[in-house]
Amino acid sequence: MILVFDINETLLDTAALTPLFEKIFGNAAVRGEWFLTLEEAWMTTTLAGRYLPFGLLAKSALRQTGLRHGVDISDDHQRQLLDILVTLPPHPDTAPALTKLRAAGYQLTALTNGSLDAVKCQLEQAGLRDLFDVVLSVDSIETYKPSPKAYQYVADHWQVSPRELVMIAAHGWDLIGAASAGCMTGFIARPGKVIDTQLFEPDWHADSLTTLSQQLMADVEA
Repeated sequence: MILVFDINETLLDTAALTPLFEKIFGNAAVRGEWFLTLEEAWMTTTLAGRYLPFGLLAKSALRQTGLRHGVDISDDHQRQLLDILVTLPPHPDTAPALTKLRAAGYQLTALTNGSLDAVKCQLEQAGLRDLFDVVLSVDSIETYKPSPKAYQYVADHWQVSPRELVMIAAHGWDLIGAASAGCMTGFIARPGKVIDTQLFEPDWHADSLTTLSQQLMADVEA
């Protein structure tokens, strides 16, 4: 069983962006609107068969959010956004849980919609890089999650069937894509994140990575 982890929001805390959105918009809640706009952008480009780098989409989403609110978005605002994204702190449970999983013999993979250089920087800054066996980015295949091709890319890297992968994320759309590719799935209900189990039921579901890890290890031992 190979564990595959989403990065932003799942392992790293995007709440660190809140001060920037408070400064630009005077409203911290706009951060969520920006992220939804960003998600819409990468899903649209994937469905349309196009690919634009994550950084460009992140800045575009910020400009679109500015237009929606009548706020001028400067080049400096866009630079600050990307600078903060690569220095996001980990959630408190991230490092301890990954350390235990690694000690238990699991192979850990990072899979991000961000660029490879950015995610390597993120994991180094967060003190997590050495906990992963491999770090992968959709940049290499130019197709964003939740396209099943993104999860097949991980399976191909490990030369295993997708059935041997467990995708762990705080996003229902990520897990639906993984399940469509044949992966097992684990949902972490980070603050503000929910999943409608009447629409999709992940294999594991917990409020923290600590609890999810315990569930995984208990089921394997059983």
